Amino acid sequence: METLSGLVKTTLPNYLSGLPIPNTFGGWFRLGFKDWLSLVPPTAALGGLVYMSYLAFCPEARPKPSTKVNRTIRPAEAKVVDMIDIEDIGEKAAFCRCWKSKNWPYCDGSHGAHNKECQDNLGPVVVQRKKN
Repeated sequence: METLSGLVKTTLPNYLSGLPIPNTFGGWFRLGFKDWLSLVPPTAALGGLVYMSYLAFCPEARPKPSTKVNRTIRPAEAKVVDMIDIEDIGEKAAFCRCWKSKNWPYCDGSHGAHNKECQDNLGPVVVQRKKN
């Protein structure tokens, strides 16, 4: 805690008091190259702080998440519908729910990469015959 106290009470005020901030508006035009160069770090830090505050508190600044889930499987169609005859399934079949399968409509395990990337818990729909 002493380190933080020393930074706030001594180091930061000494640094700020050493900056070449003119007393008049015309003084800005008389600053030399080294003076302008010494003003870059605090200006960049202040700009970064303002930008981070803008992103945190302004809802319009946040990027809108894409609501489209299916980006690859027949994107030109208004609705993707697949009919599968239950007799063709055999004993068991796993159907994709993540829209990332290269073997659509069957699951090929692509949801594993999706789950890792998005920290999701998506899995296939498994259809199997009822055992008598």
